Amino acid sequence: MIYEVYHKTEYRYSEPVTISNHVVHLEPRGLAQQRVEQSRVEILPRPTAQRSCVDYFGNHMMFFTIEEPHVRLQLTARSRVEVWPGLMPAPGQTPPWEEVRAQLAADSSGEGLKVAEFLYDSPLIGFLPEIQDYAKASFTPGRALVEAALELNHRIRTDFVFDPTATTVSTPLAEVFLARKGVCQDFAHLMVGALRSLGLAARYVSGYVRTQPAPGAARIFGADASHAWVSLYCPGYGWVDMDPTNDRLAVQDYVTLGWGRDYGDVSLIRGILSGGGQHSLYYAVNVEPVMV
Repeated sequence: MIYEVYHKTEYRYSEPVTISNHVVHLEPRGLAQQRVEQSRVEILPRPTAQRSCVDYFGNHMMFFTIEEPHVRLQLTARSRVEVWPGLMPAPGQTPPWEEVRAQLAADSSGEGLKVAEFLYDSPLIGFLPEIQDYAKASFTPGRALVEAALELNHRIRTDFVFDPTATTVSTPLAEVFLARKGVCQDFAHLMVGALRSLGLAARYVSGYVRTQPAPGAARIFGADASHAWVSLYCPGYGWVDMDPTNDRLAVQDYVTLGWGRDYGDVSLIRGILSGGGQHSLYYAVNVEPVMV
């Protein structure tokens, strides 16, 4: 499937911003199952300085500075991406999760060293005993790794309510778990934390998902969403992507921007600015299949 991805973000300020510095992750990365045909980001007002690079995790990252006074900042990202499904392991035929845990703990070279950084706490995902106990209900002794993870994925979708008013980007994971409410960022953090609490490697993935309108309803341009999901490492197969918000594997309807230890490593847009007063945010996302 080839997708054209459109993502427009606009900040409006109650007072002029005199200078601002920003970093963005808005360009999809090339993967074994994802080829980026083209990608560009347009910024208004035009930056005084701008540069792109690849971050520690291999994600595309852009820095820019605006030095002219402005009351509006607009970013428009357009990408054309080809995505195809990879070979997924049969969940029940993957190794027992305890064997995977032992292998990850013992392997300190090669692939194991690359995976190891996703075993431990990160700034936004710390160890919580209550989340470990929650995970253990799915990870019973001897159970196949991916089979257990898919059940955890399902339980999060069942036990937690999607509520965009319940949390902010700074809501602690402990509060999300207690309230049983949140958004995709929260549910991805929860599942990553649950897997890491058992000694398994999991990373936070940022990107887009194509949504489907209700039966009989017209598709509305801009109604898709930036999204977050989870990638679990399974020896012999590699990384397996799962979406606890929607209770499914994250495969062909998903476009990956990047990944890291948690949201803080791959936030789409963040910055530091002088002035601005109060601000409001507007955005639209469209993930449209291209007929070929």
